Amino acid sequence: MLILRPAAERGYADHGWLQARHSFSFAEYYDPRHMGVSVLRVINEDRVAPGAGFPTHGHADMEIITYILSGILEHRDSMGNTAQILAGEVQLMSAGSGVTHSEYNPSATEPVHLLQIWVRPRTKGVTPGYQQRDYAGDDATLRLLVSGDGAEDSLLAQQDFRLYRVQLQAGEHLTQTLDSARTYYVQVAKGAGMLNDRALAAGDGLSLTGETELLLQSEAGLEALLFELP
Repeated sequence: MLILRPAAERGYADHGWLQARHSFSFAEYYDPRHMGVSVLRVINEDRVAPGAGFPTHGHADMEIITYILSGILEHRDSMGNTAQILAGEVQLMSAGSGVTHSEYNPSATEPVHLLQIWVRPRTKGVTPGYQQRDYAGDDATLRLLVSGDGAEDSLLAQQDFRLYRVQLQAGEHLTQTLDSARTYYVQVAKGAGMLNDRALAAGDGLSLTGETELLLQSEAGLEALLFELP
């Protein structure tokens, strides 16, 4: 079964310094039909204005993934981490028993465009952790970014799931065998294409349950995130 989550139907919030699109219920946007898929709870597409950002705030018991599409995001947290995350880089913060952090756009002129993703952990109250990796120079069609076992040098998450990045040039395609007992979710980050005969464009999401094959075809180039979920 395939269920489309059109970009235009997502929740929207305009805070002046932040424009956010919510694939699932988040903050003041609530829709009981869209509370996440499996352990995937949040996909927010955020655009943060130059010099602005999220002041220090807390989280617990959530795997928080930041995927930068363009620009720079500066991170600080109560674990002592200070880092800048650039386009093509991925950050994973395991909030565990509790962590505070802030995220700012250090540029005076350029906005930062990112996806923030929350995944429920398998166990609550674990020791918080921070990981970051640069995948910008990796041109693989399918690249494992985050997993529950750290396979293929991916970031290690506290949950049995896998997050892949898909990169297709114009006219290219990806065929992937799926486990029909697992749930999958595709979020298009850039470009447009077809997934199992469904047209998709930037911002669209598509969940797949009970499927055995994924066929993703690019039109003029496509970048997407593919989640394999329990």
